[in-house]
Amino acid sequence: IKLSSSTTTTKRITPLQLYKSILQNEGILGLWAGNGANLLRVFPAKSIVFSSNDFYRGVAHTLYFGNDVDNNNNNYTTQQQKQQLPWMLSFLSGGLAGMTASAATYPLDLARGRITGKLAGPGGKKHYKGIVNTVLITAREEGVRALYKGVTPTLLGAMPYEGIKFGTVGMLERAFPKSSTGEEQGGVLSNNIIRKLVFGGAGGVSAGLLTYPNDTIRRLLQLQGSKGTTEHFDGYFDCFRKTYAKYGIERFYRGAFINIVRMAPNTAIQFGSYELLKQMSEGYF
Repeated sequence: IKLSSSTTTTKRITPLQLYKSILQNEGILGLWAGNGANLLRVFPAKSIVFSSNDFYRGVAHTLYFGNDVDNNNNNYTTQQQKQQLPWMLSFLSGGLAGMTASAATYPLDLARGRITGKLAGPGGKKHYKGIVNTVLITAREEGVRALYKGVTPTLLGAMPYEGIKFGTVGMLERAFPKSSTGEEQGGVLSNNIIRKLVFGGAGGVSAGLLTYPNDTIRRLLQLQGSKGTTEHFDGYFDCFRKTYAKYGIERFYRGAFINIVRMAPNTAIQFGSYELLKQMSEGYF
């Protein structure tokens, strides 16, 4: 619904109208169109973004605080200490992690955008029929380079999006530090997960709201040249100019409400799950 809302070139359609149109033309399964591509993309993308963020945070911590050893050459860097990075360094670490993940998984993101950004016509006829079909058709009809259409705004958008998300979480962790009172291990784990759920949800909403116009532009760039799309743009700024001239500023925020509603639980679960899995796997890796 979010992608269809942000990429449709017809008159403004409400989320309820989109639901009705999808159910009529595609059936209930149409609400999960592109979910396979999304799941295939999410697994490597999120694993890369979280692991890269930990790596970049470690580098930033070393550069900002110095070597992580005391006078006896003992490592004293703890997870609690790493969470005390200034907000701007958390922003930079998250931004670099987002760009790393986006660059590594972009063709999958384009495939998902094309599958979910196209409403089926009467009779349920779809322009694309799965990940492999989308990639093959795109490469055959538009060339291999077409698999990277919209990569520039995606990479540029990944920096502020992931930066704001991780930066907000880092800022909240500094503002509301963990309790150091004696708690049982189970209670500590539970509290850590709840903190990550709340902070992650706040970070996702903030990032989604502030970077949504860029997300709209990159989706429009991804869809150009695809079946059923007639609009053509000569790059990022041409897309912005033509879209603004034709539809006005509201076009860049079409689907923003659905996106915010989606981002709160989405990012909350991401951060909460990552914290849970990291805690459970300590000592195994």
